[in-house]
Amino acid sequence: MSTLIASVALVLLASLIVGLVPVFRGRAPADRMLAAQLTGTTTVAILVLLSQVMAMPALLDVALVFAMLAGVTLVCFVILASRGTQE
Repeated sequence: MSTLIASVALVLLASLIVGLVPVFRGRAPADRMLAAQLTGTTTVAILVLLSQVMAMPALLDVALVFAMLAGVTLVCFVILASRGTQE
């Protein structure tokens, strides 16, 4: 069971690292925002996994806050992009 959890953690970590590349080098702001959403989702998955492995239910609360913040940032980005103030 521990090898399964370790392999899932490695895949999530690799996804997080690969997802950070377009955040910094994305062509358009929308590309960067989608990459940031990917890293946010991966972060939530890592926190949920760590919560189960370390038996720390407080990490589930942190994951929930990250998930809610990801939705709020996406809505704010769409509002700013529709106004034309986005670079």
